[in-house]
Amino acid sequence: MKKIHFNDIRIRNKLLLIYMFSVFLPIILTNVIFYNVTSENVRTQKIHDNELALRQVATSFKQGVEDAVGIASVLYADAVVNKLLDTNYDSPVDFILAYNNNFRDINKYTPVYSSIRSIHLYTDNPTVITAGGIFPIDQKQTSSHWYQTTKNIRSKYPVVTRDIANDGELDQFVVVRALDATGRSNNEKIVMINLNERFIEQLFANETFEGKIYLVNEDNNIEYSTDDSVQWRSSYASYDAVDHPKDAILFEEDYDAQYMSDWKVIGVIPEKNLLAEVRNSIPSILLLALWNFVIPTLFIIYIAGNIHFRLNTIVRKMRKVKDQQFELIPGKNYNDEIGVLTREYNRMTKKIKDLINDVYIVRIQKKDLELQKKETQLKALQSQINPHFLFNVLETIRMRSLLKQEQETATIIHNMAQLLRNSITWDRDFVTVREEVHLIHAFLEVQKYRFGDKMQYNIKLDDSIENVLIPNMSIIPFVENASIHGIEPLKGGGQINIVIEKAFDYIIFEIRDNGVGIPADKYHHIMQLLEEDEITGERIGISNVFQRLKMYYLEGVEVEIKTGRNEGTFILLKIPMKTDVAH
Repeated sequence: MKKIHFNDIRIRNKLLLIYMFSVFLPIILTNVIFYNVTSENVRTQKIHDNELALRQVATSFKQGVEDAVGIASVLYADAVVNKLLDTNYDSPVDFILAYNNNFRDINKYTPVYSSIRSIHLYTDNPTVITAGGIFPIDQKQTSSHWYQTTKNIRSKYPVVTRDIANDGELDQFVVVRALDATGRSNNEKIVMINLNERFIEQLFANETFEGKIYLVNEDNNIEYSTDDSVQWRSSYASYDAVDHPKDAILFEEDYDAQYMSDWKVIGVIPEKNLLAEVRNSIPSILLLALWNFVIPTLFIIYIAGNIHFRLNTIVRKMRKVKDQQFELIPGKNYNDEIGVLTREYNRMTKKIKDLINDVYIVRIQKKDLELQKKETQLKALQSQINPHFLFNVLETIRMRSLLKQEQETATIIHNMAQLLRNSITWDRDFVTVREEVHLIHAFLEVQKYRFGDKMQYNIKLDDSIENVLIPNMSIIPFVENASIHGIEPLKGGGQINIVIEKAFDYIIFEIRDNGVGIPADKYHHIMQLLEEDEITGERIGISNVFQRLKMYYLEGVEVEIKTGRNEGTFILLKIPMKTDVAH
């Protein structure tokens, strides 16, 4: 039998042997040890954390009870309270006066403590009016659960118990104490402090404790529990009857206070809950182990075929170069010999491709750009011919009207030409207030020519702001709306008043008409458009003018529109009087 030497083994098998003894077996052993150690550490830490969580629940409940006991002790020694309940009053009025002068509100302590819901005083004094937190000790109370269970000890110290509702279910926790500090009272007096149910629920709903919590009294009955499977609310249930899992871990916190003697808080956590996180991590551990096993194996196979693949890629790309397909080899630039060869190939291919583009493609693109430029100039020239033609025609008509002494027609044609020229040729973004008013005057004169005596207007301009610059065509759209939509529907008597004045560092434009007003739906639509942040549509409406002003003055522009059916429309436009607007 021929002896097999290590050097006779193929390189692929050598790599697999190295992987088996250097990676596979060490990983298996390490994962097993790691899982066992981690499980024990997590279990120990979980037990400690849950002990702290249960202790916090027990301490918080005791603190809430102690708050109630403290209030009961204060009322026990309060001479005013005892006198109020012991005095025999000749009439209800006397009691009311004593109540208002010395007592007022028994629940004045409740806002101080979140654990206290309310405070009740009970007395068998027949001359005391039972209202405002004071209740009678009648047959119903003497037969109640809280009264009977605290009968023998409430005179010595406060007692914690549960009230029972009318339907027989356990009600809220209460602290009960008899009020007879002197021992000479002929009347029975009791203070009952009701603990806040929400405080109790939030207290025991401690998410950091991972099991069930039971509050057990001295008779081993459940006073409160987070275990919904136990019917403890309908009546007292014995804790001994609760069925716990066999592997459950129990935690106990005992109370040594006199008013909660032999009470305790018990926490129960199944063993599986303590290790749930570790067991949930088993798929991750297996996935990690699989990663450690599979990836090295695949990597060894990859190393063997990587050199052939990369060299073959370079050969295939070089064969395409002869067909003028200058494709680069994608991927990261590596630093080994094949990586250097790849970079040099990409550099050579890119250089050849750039030279071809410089010689042929760039020239073609340059010709295209020149043609586009010529076409643009031609269109720009065409766009100027038509407006100039219209202006020349209007000027010819105006001159003929002057020769025929038709002064009114000539004036209207002059105004129309001015409006047309200003709306088509936007050679300036800003004009003076005087120029804008002159344009408004021309527009209103044209409208007045159309409507005759149906419309009158008045323009009042502050002389001090005539030369202030404002955006071109920024006021006339408001005037146009007042004329066309406000005055035109009227049968007669239309009036437009325009006031332009200075207020501190602002220019105020007031446009008022006595027209038909803006319909409600259209008014709401306009106000909605004013809140948008961009110019929409093709028409130069109020909203677009407002948005254009906002682009120039940012947030310094204000507009206010008031209207009513058949009451006209009032527009107030306020823009800053600045010289540094955004041109």
